[in-house]
Amino acid sequence: MTAGVFDQLLGQPEAIEQLQRAVAGKLDGVHHAWLFTGPAGSGRSLLAKAFAAALQCQNDGCGRCQQCSLTIAGAHPDVLTLATERVLISIDEVRELVQKSGMNSTIGDYRIVIIEDSDRMTERTSNVLLKALEEPQDKTIWILCAPSVADLLPTIRSRTMNVLLRLPSVEEVAELLVQRDKVDRELAIRSARQAQNHVGMARRLAVSQDARSRRAETLREIAGITNLSRAMLAAEKLLGVAKRDAEALAQERDKSEKEHLMLAYGLGLDEKIPPNLRPQFKGLEENQKRRNTRALRDGIDRIFTDAESFFRDVLALQLGANVEMTNPELAEDLQLRQLGTNASASIAVLDAITESRKRLASNVRDLLVLESLCTLMILRRDLAA
Repeated sequence: MTAGVFDQLLGQPEAIEQLQRAVAGKLDGVHHAWLFTGPAGSGRSLLAKAFAAALQCQNDGCGRCQQCSLTIAGAHPDVLTLATERVLISIDEVRELVQKSGMNSTIGDYRIVIIEDSDRMTERTSNVLLKALEEPQDKTIWILCAPSVADLLPTIRSRTMNVLLRLPSVEEVAELLVQRDKVDRELAIRSARQAQNHVGMARRLAVSQDARSRRAETLREIAGITNLSRAMLAAEKLLGVAKRDAEALAQERDKSEKEHLMLAYGLGLDEKIPPNLRPQFKGLEENQKRRNTRALRDGIDRIFTDAESFFRDVLALQLGANVEMTNPELAEDLQLRQLGTNASASIAVLDAITESRKRLASNVRDLLVLESLCTLMILRRDLAA
């Protein structure tokens, strides 16, 4: 069996093999509930979409047929996806999803429901889902995505098949960029390292000069925090960087998805959409709008990733670790920070970045989170000096 829709999923041979076995044996029945777990950047949502496509495909996920194309484009009428922009998935959202899951499929063999960030369900909301898992509908398959199995109720976990993903290595990410995107190997390795092994982020850095420029601007602002006023100014500028990054990524992704959907229906890219297909394209646009409300948060998270790489380099210098720097072009700034602080201060900043992610996920105002983090950088430096 060819890999097909699983081709773009990097560094997950065990997970892919497990899912391919399930797809190959689908005539004998597929388990009704799956739980995909792994760290950010491991590709949980991508794998869920690929698995859904392979189940709908008559050739076990060829990646070329209409079933595969519609699923990958996020427009298959029988593949429902819940990706909330809220802190918590509401009980009404899950109730609606449970209701829709019981409907008959239209063009596919299965009714497939994907819940991204399923760790955002409260116990009460989880119990609504639990009932659907306890009494599964024929030909309905649930795919839940979460960072770890511990993020879901034991009663939910006990009814799912767990698929564990890992973060791919720098070398694996770089090899994918070289093979798939024809990126120069040196640039591919540098992008993979700067993205902290996150495949999507690494690809953007490798193929987009604008993305590289935005990252360089982020690091300049972080390195330039020398007093309280600079910290406040840096926070505002970093928020601006995140907004521009989010808008650019949304435009690229929305255009690509629409083109995939056009091709899936056999339409030319400049062809007018027929009236009978307009609901499908309208649905895609609505999904994109909902997703794009989360784009700014993702942009700020990329700033956190860049800040982590900077302070990890500083910490490596302070500890005398013999490791390759992620940001060698900032050697002078790293040296200045090393001399002005100590290892405890650098560790405190790295811990603060982790805490900032939690605060952002809890809907604390974006600027307030960045101001707090940037202020902590200078305060820690002053205390250590």
